[in-house]
Amino acid sequence: MKGYQFVHNLTTRLLLAALFLIPILAGFAGPAAAAGGNPGVVYTLSNAASGNQVLAYNRGPDGALSFQGAYNTGGLGSGAGLGSEGALALSNNNRWLFAVNAGDNKISVFAVRRDGLILANVVGSGGDHPISLTVNEDLLYVLNAGGSGNITGFAIAPNGKLSPIPGSTQPLSNGGAGAAPGPAQVSFSPDGTTLVVTEKTSNLIDAYRMDNGVAMAPAVYSSAGAEPFGFAIDKRGDMVVSEAFGGASGQSALSSYAVNEGTLQVISPSVKTTQTAACWVVISKNSKYAYTTNAGSGSISSYRIGKDGSLSLLNATAGLTGSSPIDMALSNNNAFLYALNSGNHTISAFHVQSDGSLVPIGTTGVPAGSVGLAAS
Repeated sequence: MKGYQFVHNLTTRLLLAALFLIPILAGFAGPAAAAGGNPGVVYTLSNAASGNQVLAYNRGPDGALSFQGAYNTGGLGSGAGLGSEGALALSNNNRWLFAVNAGDNKISVFAVRRDGLILANVVGSGGDHPISLTVNEDLLYVLNAGGSGNITGFAIAPNGKLSPIPGSTQPLSNGGAGAAPGPAQVSFSPDGTTLVVTEKTSNLIDAYRMDNGVAMAPAVYSSAGAEPFGFAIDKRGDMVVSEAFGGASGQSALSSYAVNEGTLQVISPSVKTTQTAACWVVISKNSKYAYTTNAGSGSISSYRIGKDGSLSLLNATAGLTGSSPIDMALSNNNAFLYALNSGNHTISAFHVQSDGSLVPIGTTGVPAGSVGLAAS
């Protein structure tokens, strides 16, 4: 009888322990699950001047997209193209989605849930016409392209609320005087020690050393090629930058740089795409391949990245998107690449092969004027 009682008590305790652990373990869902459903979600912005919305599309196991829903940002879009990369950004753990409202100078924060998005916070961007965002751990920085232009930093609270970081607002290459020099993107290096901004009209790249979350004054570098636009930085700290060359036919290129604590050093200068108006860049998670959309050619070019950060053209037309691809995003599992096309108002989907090649999956319609792309 005592043995039975012991087993009975032990079984009861194990059941209670299991019941106690279930809700705890549920909170440790992986990034894909936390990003609005398994296996993932792709986001874009309507950018409508009458009321901005995040548009969410569920990603199927085959990479195909299906519409999930539209979520009001609580702000206004500009109603026109932003000419930037990074209008949307996911937090490192995919718990939060951040969006720019270029029409009324605000940033929106959404909590990412299995069944969609919940608006958590809307704050002023610290400047005019925000166009690009970047996140590193509990820090968010925004690039404001209006007026003289600037970058401004925010601390991200556990509940998603944003708080301006004192002393974090810094000018671009113009020192805060005159018109903004056509900024296109802001992004952290993976180690969080450097912020980088590309400037289209000045042909300059700004590098900001970070000090305990505060950006220092920029070090300004000449771009290796004309009209530096979008860029991505791989896990080694090597940066790949697109060069649109003013839209000259067949002249666009990519350059690579080593990024180290607020400094830049050219590795490969201006490796041609042989296409027109290279503007947006993504790098594969294994840091082996870079892709750029050619807005003037309706194509995606692929590059091989050497271990030293050097670039070599792999396929000038690795993917065909139709009209005017303006942004890209890779899925978390690195299996799918998505391109937003402004000319025919679609998102093109591709399966990424182990050799870096792209296999087309299909297209999904989006509203005219959509900008920005992020994927989980």
